[in-house]
Formats: sequence, structure tokens, C-alpha cells
Amino acid sequence: MANTFKKIQTVTVGSGGASTIEFTSIPQTYTDLKLVLSVRNSVDSADGIIEFNGSTTSASSKMVVGDGSNVASYTDTANYFAVSRSSYTASVFGNVEIYIPNYTSANYKSLSIDSAPENNATATSLRITAGLWSNTAAITSIKLTPGGSTPTWVQYSTATLYGIANVPAAGNAKATGGIITYDDTYVYHSFPWSGTFTPLSNLTADYLVVAGGGGGGGDQGGGGGAGGLRCTVGATGGGGSLESALSLTANTGYTVTVGAGGAGASGANKGSNGANSVFSSITSTGGGGGGYYGSPNGFAGNSGGSGGGGGNAENGTAGAGGAGTANQGYAGGAGGNRAGGGTYPTSGGGGGAGAIGQDGAKSTDSADGGIGVATTISGSSTYYAGGGGGWISSVPYTGAGIGGSGGGADGKSTGTGNNGTVNTGGGGGGTNAATSGSGGSGIVIVRYAR
Repeated sequence: MANTFKKIQTVTVGSGGASTIEFTSIPQTYTDLKLVLSVRNSVDSADGIIEFNGSTTSASSKMVVGDGSNVASYTDTANYFAVSRSSYTASVFGNVEIYIPNYTSANYKSLSIDSAPENNATATSLRITAGLWSNTAAITSIKLTPGGSTPTWVQYSTATLYGIANVPAAGNAKATGGIITYDDTYVYHSFPWSGTFTPLSNLTADYLVVAGGGGGGGDQGGGGGAGGLRCTVGATGGGGSLESALSLTANTGYTVTVGAGGAGASGANKGSNGANSVFSSITSTGGGGGGYYGSPNGFAGNSGGSGGGGGNAENGTAGAGGAGTANQGYAGGAGGNRAGGGTYPTSGGGGGAGAIGQDGAKSTDSADGGIGVATTISGSSTYYAGGGGGWISSVPYTGAGIGGSGGGADGKSTGTGNNGTVNTGGGGGGTNAATSGSGGSGIVIVRYAR
């Protein structure tokens, strides 16, 4: 096991000083606590005192004080720490470290204090204290009070509280497979490629399963639809209810398949659908390929986890956006129609896990891909499964169809299309004539409590 420090809170005293420094609602998710102080008392001949849960009783301590020439030991009925005082060198702060192990236990709480009150004008001293709080309650608040008559902590005194946790090293994780990371709460197994997840003990696991995004359409094509997204943390695709965590059996190998992105289209063709991603009993459907221009009728986007954007039409019926899959993603936007003459309209944006792709139209606005979904399953908030942007005519439009947040690619007016971002399930961007953008590959992430 490895010890890791995580800052819980820092308190800095402002103008006019403060009569106390307090930490309240201390999280109960760590094994130990550590306080690091840089403090100065506004009065002379007085120490600081630490109290727990507002209690002024049940404290005792033994301390040793040395100044380089003399050593003395004391016993007291409080947990004191030495601080710089008003008679010490101006603007000099003492430093203190307080360590509190097993602060959530139902036993009495011990603590150790190292304090050095700085006084640059003369020799300073060092105090080492072994303290005890004879109370079985978990520590939920800490108060630091300067001693003396009407004292305050002076401005710029600071106190930082850290939580300390035992975090499993990768070799001590409860499962094998993928890229293993961890924090003080969870172990994460990320699969940017296919593999096997094998629990070493029975587990309840959260998951994110994102399929490969669809390729953009060629020949004035629509954006590719995002790969289907199923998730147990934060949100899932298509606006559905969160998925349920899986109960997994020890020493059973669960196949993880990460779907590839669908290929872009060359010329007058639809983009290819992305491939499915699979973890255990969970399957997410590959994103639909984008449609393309037709005369008189545009060609529809393909259905998929999220649907591909429809192609625009000369003067008939515009291509419809492909349908999304329930609880995985949304439909693509429909293509625009040139009926009545004028400039070519945009093709539709690909659907995203979080929103429908934008419809194409004859306007100055291009068709954007649908936004993806943000989840914290990896330990930080990240978007996945954004739809690809649709093709635009270079005249009169000045901006490409924007890919949805979560790896969706922007559309283009000419040239090789933009690809969806790998390991996001983002849809490929539509383009004209040359090969359109491919969809981004999917990803699988599994997490469990450490």
C-alpha cells in the first residue's frame, strides 16, 4: 500500500487577524490527518492549542523542549504547540506540523506535534509533543486557538489540512486488465483497445462503454453519428436513466471489445458505421455513417448508437438523419433542401450521445454535430461521443459544421475530411468530393471502490 496526501482545505487569516482557525465537516474517507501551520500570535508568552469536535476536555500531553543548550520535559492537560509571538522578530512566523492517525476510529486519538517558533533575533527552540484526546468519537472538526489575553492569529497566518489515504499500488488492484490508475477512492481500468478484465475477487463495478463513431458522408456529406454510450456514472447516452453497476465474479475473464471508428466515404457514398464496443453483458452500438447529396433527393444518414447526419437535396426530399439507439444516443440532423434555387444548403450534423445533430439549412449557419455526454468515471469530468459536423458549401458559409464536444470532428467544404478523436467514439466530419472523416474509436473504462 502507498500513502498519498490530498489537500482538504487551506485557511489564510485576513486583515485584522482571527481569533481561531477552524476546519469543519472533515471528510471521513481518509486514514490519517496532517496539519501544516505557519502562524504567529498577536500577544506575547502564549502558545497555541488544538481542540477536536469543540471539546475542551479529555486532552493530555507530554512534551520535550530544547533550545540547543537546555532540554526540559513537561506534562499538561491540553495539546499545546509553540508559536511565534509578538515579542519575536517582526513578521516572522513559526512552523508547526501536527499528525493525527486513525482519526475516524472508535478508539482514543493520539497525535504528534512538532513546533518551532521562529525568532531570528535570538536562538529559537524546538518542541516535540505526544498528545492524546481521550474520546472515542471520530474527529469531524478541528479548532486552532492562540493562547493569552485577547489574542489573535495575525494576518497571513495559514493552516492547511491534508487527508492521508492508503491507496493500492497497481499490483494490489482487485482486478487485472487495461491501463490501471487509482486515487484515494477508486481503482480505474481503462481499455483504449480490446482486452480482458479479470477480477481477483468478487466486485461491483461501474463502467463506461463507448462504441466507435460513424464516418462522415462523402459528396456534400452529413456528419457521422457518435458511438453509442452506456454509463453508470453521471449520465448515459440518449437521455436515458443511468445504467446499473455490474456484479462480477472472481477469477472470471470478461472480454472487452473496443469498437473501431467507421471509415469515411470516398465520393458519393455514405460513411461506414462504427463498430460495437462490448464489456461483459453490456453492448454499445457503433455510430451511424453520414448520408450524402442527391439529385433530386438526398441520402439519409445511417442509424446507429447515434444517427448519421442526412445529405442535402437538389430539389426533392432531403436526406433524413439516422435514428439513434434508445439509452445510447440521439438521431442525426436532416439535410437541407435546395428547392427553389439559391445556394446549396448544409448537410445534417451527426447525432451525439447528449443531443440531436443540427439540421442542414440554407442559411449562414452550418450544421453542428450533437454534443456528447460528460462523465467522471475516469476520475475527472470528460466528454465522450460527440457527433460529427456536416459539410458546408464554401459560399456563402464561412464556418464548418462544428463537431460535438466529446471527440466529434468538424465538417469541411473541400478536401480530406476531419476524423473523430480516437477513444472518444466521436463522429467523423462530412466533406465534398475527397474522402470524408473517419469516426473515432471507442473506449471502455471500469472502476470499483479501492
